[in-house]
Amino acid sequence: MSTADNAIERRTITRATLGPGVLLGSLGILGFSFSFPATRLAVAGLDPWLIAFGRATVAAILAAAYLRATRAPRPTRAQMPSLAIVGLGVVVGFPLFSSLALEGETAAHGAVVIAFLPAATAVAAVLRAGERPSRRFWAASAAGLVAVLAFVAISAGADLRGSGPRAADLFLLAGTALCATGYAEGGALSRGLGAANTICWALVIAAPVTASVAVTAAATTGLHAGATAWLGFAYVSGISMFLAFFAWYAGLARGGVAKVGQIQLAQPVLTLVWSALVLGEAVGPLTLVCALAVLASVAATQRAR
Repeated sequence: MSTADNAIERRTITRATLGPGVLLGSLGILGFSFSFPATRLAVAGLDPWLIAFGRATVAAILAAAYLRATRAPRPTRAQMPSLAIVGLGVVVGFPLFSSLALEGETAAHGAVVIAFLPAATAVAAVLRAGERPSRRFWAASAAGLVAVLAFVAISAGADLRGSGPRAADLFLLAGTALCATGYAEGGALSRGLGAANTICWALVIAAPVTASVAVTAAATTGLHAGATAWLGFAYVSGISMFLAFFAWYAGLARGGVAKVGQIQLAQPVLTLVWSALVLGEAVGPLTLVCALAVLASVAATQRAR
């Protein structure tokens, strides 16, 4: 290969690595990374069922306003099953299971389990979005997963020692599987429906269920909570459940579900940083080393075909 060909290839790789899909996906992950700490703040004063379904209800109100303001076209009948899958995965499943888990576990511990989310998203991309990542992609993804797991295992090692899986771990695993499916389905659907419209219609379609459960939970447990709990609830409602998905689904649609999905490898590291800064949870000094390893892995997945 000539020098000119090498230069062209390097420019092509750079454009693929730093393209709009990656940038939008990174913005979405930045928004998602504070979800666990915000949920921990919320469950300190509010019922987890109210948080899970209340956040979806608030986001559905925002979504309805957005759809009306933009005069968004209604989804077709063929798109409805995919929207139902998105709703089950990211509107109901992951918020509910993560809220139940974080009622008794730290946000740092939650980061241990969601480290599997990028790999699960890549598998879902193969099954639901019809993508076929290369072996180099899987190798880079696995390297990043190992780096994250090693880091969070050291950072939260005390939480990992015990007699076996706890209910919180099972909740997080179930939520991770549902979330990965919702990510892959939503990313594929966004290619035709649009990123903002995909999450907005999923929220609106699920609203009758989420609002009913939220009202019941509010009537049963009450709404008495401190300011920090309500701030956490506001974050997961407006950012985690709404605005972050605008960027995230747009990134998945433009850059590929499997490839852009690997940016999630940075999410556990960011979550641990927020957990230390906001919640005072212990995070070891290996954060920078792991962050660099994760960034290298993400860059490798973006260069893979």
